[in-house]
Amino acid sequence: MLQFYQSGRLSQYLLWLACAAGVVGLLAARALVSLSPVVGLLAVLANPHLRRDLPNYGRNGAALRAAAMYALFILSGFYTSEWHEWRHETFRLLPWIGVPLVFALAVPLGGRQRLAVGSFFVLGTAAVALATLSKFLLDPAAATAAISIGQNMPSVTRIFHIHFGVMLGLAFFFGVQLRREQLTGPGLRTVLLLAAVGIVVTLHVLAYRTGLLVFYATLLVEALRLVLQRRVVLGFALLLALAGAPWLAYHALAPVRERWNSTRWDIEQFTLGHDINHCSLARRLAAWQTAGEIIRAHPVLGVGPADAYAAMMEQYAWRDFGLRPANRVMIHNQYLHYLVGSGAVGLGLWLALLLWPLVQPRQRRNPYIRQFLLVMGTAMLVDSLLELQIGFNLFVFGYGFLVVAGERRGLGATPPAPAERLRVPFLSQSAIIS
Repeated sequence: MLQFYQSGRLSQYLLWLACAAGVVGLLAARALVSLSPVVGLLAVLANPHLRRDLPNYGRNGAALRAAAMYALFILSGFYTSEWHEWRHETFRLLPWIGVPLVFALAVPLGGRQRLAVGSFFVLGTAAVALATLSKFLLDPAAATAAISIGQNMPSVTRIFHIHFGVMLGLAFFFGVQLRREQLTGPGLRTVLLLAAVGIVVTLHVLAYRTGLLVFYATLLVEALRLVLQRRVVLGFALLLALAGAPWLAYHALAPVRERWNSTRWDIEQFTLGHDINHCSLARRLAAWQTAGEIIRAHPVLGVGPADAYAAMMEQYAWRDFGLRPANRVMIHNQYLHYLVGSGAVGLGLWLALLLWPLVQPRQRRNPYIRQFLLVMGTAMLVDSLLELQIGFNLFVFGYGFLVVAGERRGLGATPPAPAERLRVPFLSQSAIIS
């Protein structure tokens, strides 16, 4: 047992267990999401070279930017008026500190372990997707009728449809990339391909609006990137596919047509000043306008993150857009949410965390990091993902696993334990991972 500890394998396996628990927690068992950081902290304490590796945390810019997000929230305590909410958020947001700390200081995962975690997420998400799709197919007429009035089918494991759509987008792009890794065997490549196909089918048949948005937006960026890299044929082929796929889906799938029609109808009700109490997208547009009034009144530091809800409800009292109190929704835009809660300072810090990896050549060329940030950043244009625990956990776990760990490898961290050292890394040389 002592040798197991001294070799670093104990720390490494604990980190692996924490990652597996995090994936299961995101997909099904919510309690495991809370336990995952605890296991991760045990992995840090089990690092036999912890004293030597402690400076790695201070040199890891990704981890420090996450810590700064938490520090900014703590400082808002000086001007908050919602003390009960502030105290609650103080504990809820602790993963901003804990998760990056784990990936910065525990013995890093080996290549096969990273492959296993990535494949587990992709295949687990695909399994939930296909189970949800089979539920849809039990009564497609009723499900399509629900879509026509703006409703969505949650996953069979009760993941909220917005977050599930985002997870489907992430799983598709990760699955495609994992198939290209040299460690991925032929059997796993086939299964990952089937999973990616199943995810795309589920996204379109269930017509998850946010999921489709992140799927096509990320594909568009990747297509333009190919063109700029002078891979013109492949880039323009993907652009043509992007132009044709939505048209084909609209004419072939009734749920897609109903989603498009209900979206247009929602926007028309808002622009014409009609009753929007039962219009999901129109209520978001009303929330954005309401948030704009608060931002103009508190541009620098905002009203305080804990006070955002109270400020929104107070502003609705001045102009309610005809909405009944039960239908007055929150902001549904993470960028506006930071402006309301923390002002220009908070938004600037958030954009630094989100975009800084994309201005670093090593990180930007890593397809996993690039696509993770593109998917999450796009989804946050239409929803405040970090305000619900599952969205917060999804982002912080992915940020730690990909961005913090990737920056640590760039700094030349402690190598994997001997039993897990591999000839070919999980992220291939095309990802510029040492």
